[in-house]
Amino acid sequence: MKLYHCLLVAFLLPASAARPQNVQNLVPYVKPIIGTAKMGHTYPGATVPFGAVQLSPDTDTIPYEMNGKYNPDVYKYCAGYQYGDKTIVGFSHTHFSGTGHSDLGDFLVMPTTGKLQLNPGTASAPQTGYRSVFSHSTEVAEANYYKVRLEDHNITAEMTTTARVGYHQYTFPKSDESHIILDMMSGIYNYDDKNVYTYVRVVNDSLITGYRQTNGWARNRTVYFAMAFSKRFNSYGQRTYDKQQVYRGFWRKWNQTENFPEMAGKQLRLYFNFKTNEGEKLGVKVALSPVSQENAVANMRAETQGWNFEKVKSDGQQLWNKELNKIVVKASPGDLVNFYTAMYHAFITPTIYMDTDGSYKGLDQGAHKAEGFTNYTVFSLWDTFRALHPLFNVIQPSRNSDMIQSMLAHYEQNSMKMLPIWSHYGNENWCMSGYHSVSVIADAIMKGTYKGDAAKALEACVTTARKRDFEGLGYYIDKGYIPIDKNSNAVSTTLEYAYDDWCIARLAKKLGADAICEEFSKRAQNWKNVYDPASNFMRPRLSDGSFRKEFDVLTTNGQGFIEGNAWNFSLYVPQDPAALVATRGGKKKFSTHLDSLFTMHLPDEFFAETEDITRDGIIGNYVHGNEPAHHAAYLYNWTDEPWKTQSRVRMILKKMYAPKEDGLGGNDDCGQMSAWYIFSSLGFYPVAPGSAEYSLGSPAVTSATLNLENGKQFTVEAKDQGEANVYVKKILLNGQPFNKRSISHEDITRGGTLTFFMTNKPVK
Repeated sequence: MKLYHCLLVAFLLPASAARPQNVQNLVPYVKPIIGTAKMGHTYPGATVPFGAVQLSPDTDTIPYEMNGKYNPDVYKYCAGYQYGDKTIVGFSHTHFSGTGHSDLGDFLVMPTTGKLQLNPGTASAPQTGYRSVFSHSTEVAEANYYKVRLEDHNITAEMTTTARVGYHQYTFPKSDESHIILDMMSGIYNYDDKNVYTYVRVVNDSLITGYRQTNGWARNRTVYFAMAFSKRFNSYGQRTYDKQQVYRGFWRKWNQTENFPEMAGKQLRLYFNFKTNEGEKLGVKVALSPVSQENAVANMRAETQGWNFEKVKSDGQQLWNKELNKIVVKASPGDLVNFYTAMYHAFITPTIYMDTDGSYKGLDQGAHKAEGFTNYTVFSLWDTFRALHPLFNVIQPSRNSDMIQSMLAHYEQNSMKMLPIWSHYGNENWCMSGYHSVSVIADAIMKGTYKGDAAKALEACVTTARKRDFEGLGYYIDKGYIPIDKNSNAVSTTLEYAYDDWCIARLAKKLGADAICEEFSKRAQNWKNVYDPASNFMRPRLSDGSFRKEFDVLTTNGQGFIEGNAWNFSLYVPQDPAALVATRGGKKKFSTHLDSLFTMHLPDEFFAETEDITRDGIIGNYVHGNEPAHHAAYLYNWTDEPWKTQSRVRMILKKMYAPKEDGLGGNDDCGQMSAWYIFSSLGFYPVAPGSAEYSLGSPAVTSATLNLENGKQFTVEAKDQGEANVYVKKILLNGQPFNKRSISHEDITRGGTLTFFMTNKPVK
């Protein structure tokens, strides 16, 4: 996700599980450091698939606000890591992957030597604090492993994880002044009052517990932790940076700064002192819990016993190999890195949000237990309904079913009685537009992958869609559109509601709810109410029904669209491309508009105020770095020129994805950019989640075998594949001629082989 965008392992193999037979070692093809390096929205740290812990270096701690105003430079630090930086502040345990807004960065740990320093210092003068200079030449970034040399302290830092535990291993020099710093103040998108309260209890000389409560993107988020050391610390202490209060209580009787076992306040930094020998390895484990300190300790004991760093790393990488082998591809070396890095990004979020006993904190701030499902969080739905959740329906159907169960638990606990819009850590943050949980739910039920109560799911969808006081919904229901004088994103939100309503109508029809089907089928036609025949674009309308006179089809601001312009959003009727083509002048005229989208020049002035998009994320006027037009290249399949879908898709794959540190043309948005890559590389894409059809394109792989959850295999082959051979000459399905422009979900899940014959000339 972008402007205000932006872990979870169901049924993990036990630590002792043997490596599955015939599993290829695909971890070397994963390059976690690939991302939008210019914006810094990915992180190179350690995590297991869908793991609750994302242990990663943070390279700076600049504030969210300066002089009472938003600090735009903080946008680069949505994930905490900026590739161009030269210092590391420390290693925190929670991060978002590729979001355009942020939070988290909990429990920053930093090892140091020499004189104790409890401020982070600055990037220009790292010696004034505990941060350290580092070099990319000493970085190692793999799936579930990160390593770097902290040059100022002569320490080698290594990271790995389980689902709920971050495991640090620090190799120290000989020193009588070795320290582990725990910064409870540090955070991502941080500001002075973000910490509501922090608490730390020293249980013994190698174990501490505590919690941190914050008011950020999630306005009421509490994370509990337990922190264990492989060696007893000699002494410890704290510094409190709280603002002076009139009431100070009577804790002042104690000297709380040194060796005092209970520490509390809004702004704390702690230190733990050791003596180390040359080359001595010190282990630090930090376990997280959404419920309690006791559960954090229990999570640590359940997932990491003893201090075998290499075993934890190996077990986590086995989990990654298991997940990566769900699609085994043959392709060029660069495309292999792109593909498996995309798989890695796609399997980071949503994230597990429950303890090993199934307990978690809900939106009602009460403790709940997930019965019969794994509870997940981090739902960036404005992004991920498009391709990530449809991808899960193909290769992670059981997980996706659990994710829907998690959404329905969110609905039950939400005082507003709405499904998630954008949620994380037991909070709804209301970011972005639409109610795209209904798309995820409908898509899974239509494809037969949701295992829960479909009728209850439909009820939650309908209740959400009838919430009249939510972002213009009352106007939308009464007028059939949202007036621009009532809502700044009136046009795009109308279009998104219409699509979501189509999803509800299809779901209702499948379940025999005729009245609901009729109601939402009518609402699904509301996209026509913002189409202006005079300009041939979707256009803002006023409350009196007239189209607003002031209108610029290229501008992204003030035109009624969120994170896009009229040129892109006028293509957003994924539920009925044929009707859109007819409405906008027929196939020839529509194809011409699509051509212009990819070939025209968009001057810098038209995206200068959109902080999440740079020139690198744009092809012509097609903004791949933002999601609303992700389906656009496939719309040629509804014209007489389907070969243009094939060439455009291959062009986008080549220009927007590369195996280097700034290899993505936009925020990955919790896996959406990567899911687009995976589908498109395989040769098909879900233009309209909620239907059971995938629109065909041009595969970039030589071959790919999908190892499906039902035990069957679906194979894609590309005969005569090559960089110039982007066009499809003919297609066979299981050896028989296949003349459709789409393939069904059933065709894929029953297993078989889809063979593309490639050529360098369009087949007209």
